Amino acid sequence: MIHAISRLVAGCRSDGTSVVEANGPVAPVTVGALPGVEFYQVWGRNEAPAIGDGGAEAAFVPYFPEVDGTRFVILRWPPETGRGPQGDPGLLSAEVEEVFPGLLKALAPDEKGYHATDTVDMSIILEGELWLRLEDGSETRLTPGDCVVLRGNRHAWSNRSAEPAVMACVFVGARDALQQAG
Repeated sequence: MIHAISRLVAGCRSDGTSVVEANGPVAPVTVGALPGVEFYQVWGRNEAPAIGDGGAEAAFVPYFPEVDGTRFVILRWPPETGRGPQGDPGLLSAEVEEVFPGLLKALAPDEKGYHATDTVDMSIILEGELWLRLEDGSETRLTPGDCVVLRGNRHAWSNRSAEPAVMACVFVGARDALQQAG
């Protein structure tokens, strides 16, 4: 079982020599609107990656990257209990927007958990199980080692088991080919 998440960020000195720029634990980030869900923000950039760009600081504003940006996150999902967020909806939404700017605009207001982003998402289940729901009504059970690639698809996740699930995700900001074709 994964108890802690840590990261090592390597970089390059001006002479090209590899060096450790950051090494240590990543603290979980939580919000009241998603009780029990832990977000571990491992790495992110707002621009296209560059070799040796320097700096160990990660970018997570906005939460989902724009075109050519990247995000690397690990999510720990609690089992579904039927208990939703507690508190004033306006305050809960304000907290989400403050902590994860732009996340709310990805959510579909009419259906619980469905969302779509202008990203290509590459995910792998590390622990537990998650269910992936798509608009066509399909539901797929995913277990450790299962990988998913979503390309701007509207989808939702759920943990129907009695144990937490852990998933690693890389989000890459992408252009909307459907919009460009229209």
